Amino acid sequence: MADLDVKPDGRGDGGRGRWNNNSRKRRFRDDDDTDRRPTRRRYEEPTAVKLRKMLLSIAESPMRLPEDEAKDIARMLAENFEDEEVKAEFFDLFVRLIIEQPFKIPFTAAVILYSNESKPEVTKEALRRTSERAQELLNEGRWREFKLLLRFFACLQDLFKGDGVFSFLHKLFDSAVDLQSANENDVVGLELVKIILLTLPYALVKSDTALQEQATEILQKTGIVASMRLPIESLVEAYTGHTEEKPVLYHSVIGLLQTQLQNEAAGGWELACLPRFSRPVPREADGEDAMVPAPETHAFPDIMIPSPVNPGPKPLFPEAFFSLYADQDVETVPKTSTIAASLLRDAIVDTINILDFNRTATAKFLIDLDCYWQPDTFVKRATPFDKLRDVAGDKSTWKPEDMAVDAVFSQIFLLPNPEHKLVYYHSVITESCKIAPAAIAPSLGRAIRFLFRNLDVMDLELVYRFLDWFSHHLSNFEFRWKWTEWLDDIDRSNMHPKKAFIIGALDKEIRLSFAKRIRATLPEKYHPLISEGKDKDTPDFKYADDNTPYASEGRQLCSQIRKKAAEEEIQETINTIHTKAAEAKVSDVLVASTDAYMTCICFIGSKSLSHVLSCIERSKERLLAIGPQSEAARRQIVSSVVDYWRDQPGIAVNIVDKLLNYTILSPMCVVQWALSDHLGAGEALSESWIFEMVAGTVGKVTNRVRQIVAARLQRGLPEEQVAMLDETLMKERDAMRALFKFIDDSVKAVSDGISDIFIKKVRSGELSDEDAALIKAWGRRWQTVFIRKAQVEEAVVGEEAVESKVRVLNAEPMIEANDIAEAANGEDEIL
Repeated sequence: MADLDVKPDGRGDGGRGRWNNNSRKRRFRDDDDTDRRPTRRRYEEPTAVKLRKMLLSIAESPMRLPEDEAKDIARMLAENFEDEEVKAEFFDLFVRLIIEQPFKIPFTAAVILYSNESKPEVTKEALRRTSERAQELLNEGRWREFKLLLRFFACLQDLFKGDGVFSFLHKLFDSAVDLQSANENDVVGLELVKIILLTLPYALVKSDTALQEQATEILQKTGIVASMRLPIESLVEAYTGHTEEKPVLYHSVIGLLQTQLQNEAAGGWELACLPRFSRPVPREADGEDAMVPAPETHAFPDIMIPSPVNPGPKPLFPEAFFSLYADQDVETVPKTSTIAASLLRDAIVDTINILDFNRTATAKFLIDLDCYWQPDTFVKRATPFDKLRDVAGDKSTWKPEDMAVDAVFSQIFLLPNPEHKLVYYHSVITESCKIAPAAIAPSLGRAIRFLFRNLDVMDLELVYRFLDWFSHHLSNFEFRWKWTEWLDDIDRSNMHPKKAFIIGALDKEIRLSFAKRIRATLPEKYHPLISEGKDKDTPDFKYADDNTPYASEGRQLCSQIRKKAAEEEIQETINTIHTKAAEAKVSDVLVASTDAYMTCICFIGSKSLSHVLSCIERSKERLLAIGPQSEAARRQIVSSVVDYWRDQPGIAVNIVDKLLNYTILSPMCVVQWALSDHLGAGEALSESWIFEMVAGTVGKVTNRVRQIVAARLQRGLPEEQVAMLDETLMKERDAMRALFKFIDDSVKAVSDGISDIFIKKVRSGELSDEDAALIKAWGRRWQTVFIRKAQVEEAVVGEEAVESKVRVLNAEPMIEANDIAEAANGEDEIL
């Protein structure tokens, strides 16, 4: 028997005594007491993954200097440059980062600057990749992405031989001049000049005198183009009040840029807001007499400007500079005279519009805005507004949250159209509030007060964009607002812009909630604005009252529709209504029966939108047959829907929209009802839901025409199909123009005060002088909006515009033919 170690309990190692707590542990040991259990190896991330994470997070951490991060990335990249997998993954991400995260362009350029010291091959690869992508974008007319890659080249100006990026800017300007010479109203040339002006500052950070002279030379050239004012610019002004006293004067983005750069040149190109990095320069080697050679320089990439220049997938228009906070007593954003106003705005706006697929990431970038610019560009986040006056010396008082809010609102209020659906910008503001409520909420409060104060001089379309955002935003934050601030405006006429805004906002809030809840959030003085009818889930059925004409027939018709009776039975009831209407000497008996029929559908389908759509589906054939028989009866469909839902007009607008989709209603029919049958003396123009109905109808028509143009611009279509599309386009375009003409004639009669009803009411004293003046003002504001919409569509789908696109399509087969559809902003088409 082998010798065993004896334990205190008298048992050997092989025992299983109660006190042998180390028995399991001993099984993993040998005679020399070495632990034989397998050990977990430390996980080492692949180099490619490390580089990816480091590049993606550059400049995001306040704990590290971006310069040190750039040097670390450059060192690791140079050490692993021969690894093809590392190189491929890094540069794929590198190019995407430049295009998708504009804030980080100077920092990505810094990585290449530092890499060039020890590994010039890194710079060559970066230039090759970015120049190839830049050429593709230039050929496609994708101007924003091309601008960002050109900005990257500008940040590398010190690494280029000769004039570097300036030589290309001169070529770009020559192309802009050619475009302007061919067409003085050309907007692509203006876009090229804007790109040139936005590139210059990045190339001039810590640059030498020779480059500053070149920049001055370019500014002398661009001055003529930047000072031009196109006819449509008068229609994209945010403030259109017919008075010289406007809260903010109009500035075109390109004209403002030109002035700001001239001011910057006069001040020696300080460019204080742009981030700076220590540049490698020749220096004496430690302990040696020799000089360390200067970093290798490189030729500027050979980027060819195509001829003809592709105008791009989206229509371009002159852009107005919009700001809520600029040029106020306390500078919370840069003055419009300083280049920082445009440089900061441009980078923020690009970030917002590029990252539309992730509103949370966008909001995070906006909150961390101050990380990506030169230190001390902004005050500390969430600094109270009333503390800014206490900021010592010449230190900046710019609030990063004000810059962010200002930029988002500039896109909400972008004329003629925002780049994305407005709800995206709403959601960015909401997410920003959730991430940093203490910083964003006070800025929003000041923005709301500024906009409300200037409602009467603001472009009408922007007023309704503000209304939509305001009500949507409150719905995300328990409908909380200091309504007591607007108590004095409750006593105004319903046609005053501020009172109309309050009524419209409450109606929108009720759509997003319910009347009782909204009433509970308001001071008592507001309660009369929310009628008792808004509390009803199902409005009263007018035919339930025996005093209503055709009451018994209406009830019988309702029962038949509900029970899905045979069409013959329904027709008998309708014939009875026709007989009674004829006896009452009604000029169009179909109007009476249509009113009863549509009212029954609304009553039966009042439970939900799906219920009413189901009823419309079942009754579709009968409703479609009304239009060819009587246009007045077709308009009665709109009237019946609106009358039934008079306390909740938003639901009526939604139903009318669906009836348009079914082609039961025609666009002209809806607009004629709104601006003729319902117009009165012009009071209807102050109702927000009327604008919503007309603008939505016009949007369907214009979107339809754009879709036809997109189909026409497809490559390789047979001649028969081209001829068919051309014929359809001509027909639809004429219908669109007729619609715009009707709107213009109707609202012009109001603005000029020459409509019959207006004159009658003024003479009878039914309209006060104040209300008459307000109605005329509403007419002028409507007219401005729809003249702009008409001109925009002519610029996009007019004969000249389409012919120009066809010529470019034939000259450049690589153009994406159907990209024009992007300009439709995702609106519904008429089915």
